[in-house]
Amino acid sequence: MAMGPIGVRAVVEAFGETPLDAVEHQLRLEPQPPPDPAELGPSDVIVAVRAAQVGWVDLLMASGQYQHMASPPYTPGLELAGDVVWRGPEAPLEVGARVIADGLRTGPRSLGAYQRWGGFASYAVAPADALRPLPVGWSHDQGACFLGSYETAYHCLVARGRLAAGETVLIHGASGATGLAAVHLAKRLGATVIATGRSPDKLAEVAAQGADHTLRTHADPEGRISCGDDGESLRDALKRLTGGRGVDVVYDGVGGPISAASLRGVRFGARYLIVGWAATPFVAKGRGGRGAPNANVLPTNLIMMKGLDVLGCPTAISTHRDPTIRGERLAALDRWVAEGLVPHVGATYPLSELKEALRAKWASRVVGGVVVRP
Repeated sequence: MAMGPIGVRAVVEAFGETPLDAVEHQLRLEPQPPPDPAELGPSDVIVAVRAAQVGWVDLLMASGQYQHMASPPYTPGLELAGDVVWRGPEAPLEVGARVIADGLRTGPRSLGAYQRWGGFASYAVAPADALRPLPVGWSHDQGACFLGSYETAYHCLVARGRLAAGETVLIHGASGATGLAAVHLAKRLGATVIATGRSPDKLAEVAAQGADHTLRTHADPEGRISCGDDGESLRDALKRLTGGRGVDVVYDGVGGPISAASLRGVRFGARYLIVGWAATPFVAKGRGGRGAPNANVLPTNLIMMKGLDVLGCPTAISTHRDPTIRGERLAALDRWVAEGLVPHVGATYPLSELKEALRAKWASRVVGGVVVRP
């Protein structure tokens, strides 16, 4: 039974030595026939993909450096939004429904039978209960940039970080998709946001998205972190912006030298959230090199003397281990969406330009989400 025209999908043939090696040498586009309903289950749904977010995890996964990987060859793309074009007889969805796919239940970051159905394709298959309605008024682009980034921000800031109204949170990597989601959620929680980054133009956009203060940071050859043009230390900048008190929470998706420097600008008893390590992406050195000696390190003397809580925040791992933790955060996110929360889409590309979209993500050229459209 033909469901539509021949489409296109991306395929990762084998893990690359690095993310860019995977993009340049292991990724290809090929024709994609529509999925055959005769091969699908009664609760399965075929989605015509309209938009898929290009994520940092897509790059790590393609080089064998993520916590778990789909087995090559596979179609990447963790998050997608699209339209239902076929449903099994037990699927409670209508053909034509606009949906968001749950990237923890289907696609490369899922753990079951639907792992091969990534979003960088014209068609995807998902179980009906892994699809959520696209919020009214949202574009498919916005829908593709929602769950992964905002669930991560919620898990880190709320479930782990206990961020409360009136507190100050320092957000590293605030211009990225997950960092900007953290800015949005922190403001809705009533916190003051200090956002860091390297580009004045991107920081200006982060400020327009709600950050109360921005700090342009840079490291000298010895790894010392300073801010702006006058060489102010990160510690002094944070103390200045908090009236000498220091920040309450650090949301660190960057790693590297800025992590240890941040500890000097927090208050006693602060919470330090380890979200990722975008500044040091090769700590795993590929699939066969885990335990590489260039992993991030925090000074234990500062952790002890400041009475800090250092909290690992692996959203996907935590959720796979205990799916019940999602109920509260999805309810909160749905409530904020109803109140006007909308993801920021910074750039869109046709799927035919997927490699350029991945390069843009790797180079951190875009504020917010990067999307490809089949």
